[in-house]
Amino acid sequence: MGERNASGKFPSMDPITPAWSTDTTTINETYYTRNLPCIGSIRIILYILEAVIAMVGLAGNAIVLWLLSFHIQRNAFSVYVLNLAGADFLSLSFLTVHSLKHIHFYFHAMYFGMPIYFVNVFIFAYLAGMCIIAAISAERCLSVLWPIWYRCQRPRHLSGVICALLWAFSLLLTLLLGNDCGLLNYNYNHSFCRSYNFITAAFVIVLSVVLCGSSLALLVRIFCGSQRIPVTRLCVTITFTVLVFLFFGLPFGIYWFLLHRFEELHKVFPCHTIQMTIFVSCINSCTNPIIYFLVGSVRHRRFKRQTLKSLLQRAMQDTPEEEGEERGSSRNPGEQETVWCSSGVSP
Repeated sequence: MGERNASGKFPSMDPITPAWSTDTTTINETYYTRNLPCIGSIRIILYILEAVIAMVGLAGNAIVLWLLSFHIQRNAFSVYVLNLAGADFLSLSFLTVHSLKHIHFYFHAMYFGMPIYFVNVFIFAYLAGMCIIAAISAERCLSVLWPIWYRCQRPRHLSGVICALLWAFSLLLTLLLGNDCGLLNYNYNHSFCRSYNFITAAFVIVLSVVLCGSSLALLVRIFCGSQRIPVTRLCVTITFTVLVFLFFGLPFGIYWFLLHRFEELHKVFPCHTIQMTIFVSCINSCTNPIIYFLVGSVRHRRFKRQTLKSLLQRAMQDTPEEEGEERGSSRNPGEQETVWCSSGVSP
């Protein structure tokens, strides 16, 4: 992977590729001979696995997008899940092309052309997904710590507004910090480019703290609080989604935005490090639909066959199993919230 210099430019995603190109180029024997340690069986295996996992993830996220867009009535958290599926779908689309590009090179010794800005699509999707997961975790924490305020005072369209702002902010960061500092490329300024990269690094750190802090506060409130809070399917879904991101999605952000800034670390990390972080990020984007359908399929510690629509609905269920079934048969969700808000008692 090309080193990130002092100007803070985004490096190439590929440790053996000089730059993204719009032209089809043949292999330069002298250049790639010097980088032969990075061209081994490990890399091609990773790219093949990445291609397979990415295509499976594309299918899973496409199903989630289709169901939440046209077949399931959305609530506060399903809006976040819908946007997260969109970010994962965009990310996996890039990773599919990225891996097929290298598989084609391995067997035919030739790269096919890709736009120079194409890597920024992945950065945009990654930042948006990270922001959305942090928002999910923080809002779930608020809903547990202050349930009455959350159900009675929370603006109805807050989830949609937050997602729109997060998409816009992620796009702005990507444009400013893309190849050669993005929008700053035409009027290049070393100090501005460096400052914006520090802002992005600080932003990633803040999101990581929000993710860990809100998840920890939620777990402490559920298991160590004075009043017992029943664990719902939605809570399980969010918990597993956040944990998977922390273990599989966050390493790419830490390496790409933080560690890669220090050129001395390139002597410590092996040449496969960036590819490994991209690979585990691919696993993270592919895993989310699997989590939704697995959580929705488990009932009384047994798996039960249902339609994908029913499984996704059950994964978004925010009431205990038996209690949710009783309330669902007696009154609709709108009537439930009216009763809770008027009585001042949380469910």
